[in-house]
Amino acid sequence: MSSPSAYVLLADGTRFDGLACAADAAAVGELVFTTSMTGYQEAMTDPSFAGQLIVFTYPQIGNYGVSPQAMESDRIHARAAIMRAAVDRDDAPGAEQGWLSWLAGAGVPAATDLDTRALVRHLRDRGAMRGGLFPAATPESRARALIDAEPEMTGRDLAATVTRERTLVLAPTGGTAGPRIAIIDTGVKRSIVENLRARGATVELHPCGHAPAQLTAADPDAIFLANGPGDPGALGAIVDTVRQLVGRLPVYGICLGHQLLCQAVGLQTYKLPFGHHGANHPVKDLTTGRTEITSQNHGFAVLGPGGARTIPADEPVRWQTDVGVAELTHINLYDRTVEGLTLRDVPGATVQYHPEGGPGPHDARYLFDRFVAEITASATAA
Repeated sequence: MSSPSAYVLLADGTRFDGLACAADAAAVGELVFTTSMTGYQEAMTDPSFAGQLIVFTYPQIGNYGVSPQAMESDRIHARAAIMRAAVDRDDAPGAEQGWLSWLAGAGVPAATDLDTRALVRHLRDRGAMRGGLFPAATPESRARALIDAEPEMTGRDLAATVTRERTLVLAPTGGTAGPRIAIIDTGVKRSIVENLRARGATVELHPCGHAPAQLTAADPDAIFLANGPGDPGALGAIVDTVRQLVGRLPVYGICLGHQLLCQAVGLQTYKLPFGHHGANHPVKDLTTGRTEITSQNHGFAVLGPGGARTIPADEPVRWQTDVGVAELTHINLYDRTVEGLTLRDVPGATVQYHPEGGPGPHDARYLFDRFVAEITASATAA
């Protein structure tokens, strides 16, 4: 490696040197790693990564450039990209720009030629933590001060920084005429919206601060809770809103939305050591017995019965909530954490992972069919 021109400094004082390869700037936040082999542009534009610096475990990043089709939102939300071997190619089919040129144009710093294996092993051992990426000329004392000033992720509301300003209604793009779904936009990914629209749904995107009356003004058939960044435990106002809607309408959630619905019915969340970020997480669907390879991006999880952080058996265990019985439907086969549940006494269900992929496998996209079918059946019965 050439003389280091950038370095990563962690809150515990550990330092990793590398080469700056995008914007000439510093970035601080929580450092997390993703195991996805592709989808680097989708990751950087996923609002769930707001407030975080992404360490990519796959060594070569950027080899197929960037394109408008790979945008999961209207801008980059992650604060920096940290890589082992970054490239800036723009000659792949569909590419409109090189990866590093795109980051630089957006003012986002990045580093390459950094020992990401050692960095990821450190984060696995010590847990995700605050840190930063800095130009080599930045004194460590200055870097430490910036890191110390950065809030911890626990207790942090970041949904308000990524939500929309006003309601947007989107017509369906395929399928037969389907239900009308109101989404609380805590950082929803474009591919989630498009999967619902492709199945005939009319989608309303609402600011996350909207009250129940605003969410139900157009008489939707269901409420959908999206993915998003930060600590679900810091979103009490949204949880109160959801609590008022559960039982009145079917409520479904993905990722952060899973955590918010669970809190709304009286369950609790907790912070994972280093989260689930990647596209190779095996999850068992207990309703079918099938194991799916899933895409995940979250740092918090839901406690199981009795406050258990893990579920020992592949069984649809049940626990009591404020609205009746909840039944486990999905379990993570890596660490045995809760990955999904269904409400038995009112219409509603959740999954912790991302059935849309974006990036990642499409094993679980059938869940959108299941969601839309259940919403339609509920609307017909009403």
